[in-house]
Amino acid sequence: MKMSKLYAPTLKEDPTEAELASHRLLLRAGMIRRGAAGLYSYLPLAWRTISKIEAIIREEMEAIDAQEMLTPILTDAELWHQSGRWDAYGPELMRVSDRHDHEFALGPTHEETYTDLVRNELRSYKQLPVTLYHIQDKFRDELRPRFGLMRGREFIMKDAYSFSATQESLQECYDQEKDAYASIMERSGLKALQVVADSGQIGGDTSVEFMALADAGEADLVYCDDCGFAADTEAAVVGIHVEEGPGSELEKIETPCDGTIEAVSKLLDLPECACRKSVALVAEDGTLVLAIVPGDHEINDVKAEHLFGHYDLMSDDELEKCGLVKGFMGPVGANGLKVVADVSLKDSQSWLVGANEVGFHFKGAKPGRDFQVDEWADLASAKEGDACPKCGAKLKGARGIECGQVFQLGTKYSEAMGATFADEDGKEKPLIMGCYGIGVSRMVSAIVEQHHDEHGIIWPVSVAPYEVEVVPLDVNDDLVWPVAVKIASDLVAAGIEVVVDDRKERPGVKFNDADLYGFPYQIVCGKKAVKNGNVEVKDRATGERQELSIDEVVAMVVKQVESQRA
Repeated sequence: MKMSKLYAPTLKEDPTEAELASHRLLLRAGMIRRGAAGLYSYLPLAWRTISKIEAIIREEMEAIDAQEMLTPILTDAELWHQSGRWDAYGPELMRVSDRHDHEFALGPTHEETYTDLVRNELRSYKQLPVTLYHIQDKFRDELRPRFGLMRGREFIMKDAYSFSATQESLQECYDQEKDAYASIMERSGLKALQVVADSGQIGGDTSVEFMALADAGEADLVYCDDCGFAADTEAAVVGIHVEEGPGSELEKIETPCDGTIEAVSKLLDLPECACRKSVALVAEDGTLVLAIVPGDHEINDVKAEHLFGHYDLMSDDELEKCGLVKGFMGPVGANGLKVVADVSLKDSQSWLVGANEVGFHFKGAKPGRDFQVDEWADLASAKEGDACPKCGAKLKGARGIECGQVFQLGTKYSEAMGATFADEDGKEKPLIMGCYGIGVSRMVSAIVEQHHDEHGIIWPVSVAPYEVEVVPLDVNDDLVWPVAVKIASDLVAAGIEVVVDDRKERPGVKFNDADLYGFPYQIVCGKKAVKNGNVEVKDRATGERQELSIDEVVAMVVKQVESQRA
């Protein structure tokens, strides 16, 4: 490919709307262009990378006998009503109507479609298990699409669905997909943790996310270096250290501060974990709840939703009616409220809590004596420093980009939609399902987040749009240009993907663009070096440069590239 023919319009300045490195660099390198909020075109270079990721996925799916197919993007609303998700999915579901006022969903995921597809076809245990998948555009009406390909309204996803007769068979399918996903991430150049996750709107009881570690990630993770445990803070059940509050008898004390945990602990010279944090909310069924967690932790929204449904924080009027005071809330004397406390506090006998009066707290408050806890539950978000639930070591914290997720759905959809099979005894049973998704376009962003520097992208060979760029510094020179053309031709003949910068630009411009595009190897042909029978080879990942003879450069670069392909 000649650079002069390549449609990759670069930008000299950083786009003002781009906050993340991946968004900025993919725009600057002419790989994506924004059409509207959350909608992007993939230009030729980005599309080549996407095609390579998809090829890796297909190879891994083929290895576990998953079969590729394609279903419509539009899904009949009736199927979503059958599964119960038409209303439950919420406003992110894009809904459209045809000229006959018949409603459809623009699929964000395809559990309903695949369940409907097989429910009249897979009728016997002898046909099972079966795993089907496709790679397709998906749609979600994100409230705030942002960060380029990271969170868009339209995106490319691989989703697979397994159908089994037994739980053991589902587990086998699940484990195969999980192992395949780990291989896909590694082959694509991503360092990704397998983390315990919440199943969200998909449903199911068992789920693991593949999180690419990156400071720009939207998800908070905790992980253990000692045993390998990793979890999304939304799903992690960990060991939380708490300390007893001061005193053993109930006593009201003055706390002249703004009422934050930080201010109270500083005022009383106590660690934050010796304080108790109270949050007043209204559950989906209207129940008034006072939720309490250790002072150094936050209530986890996802865990709270599992307990209380779609809840709201109490308004000022509701707080006043319940006798609660913002910043100084506590369970002592709180009537008409359901008190739910985090399980980590169950053995604690001395609590420092708000006294429901501005400027005052209670110390020595004891559950069962001074107030009642109606329910103990897992409410708190995990964080760095908590104890690993597997080995007890201190957990580390990180941020991650969700690139894939596997679910054991069980019979959630098959029961709702009447997808059954006849077992060995001829009895009708619901199909046992698994669901497995990879965000293909999001992987592009994740790869760039992990592989870039201040000059541009650093593509891993396995997913690079092109593997080598040949950079002749003077295309009009009768010595330099023929050498560049021959090197490029020999590389192509050896099966290497090559771009030749045939533009009549200054060397500085070519060098800057080469680093911005991030092709793994640059072969620089300068007049002085060529006269001496040499060219310079730059490894984009390491920045290492070496001068090689024109006769040996092709063999060396071919060897390097082939050793790093997926």
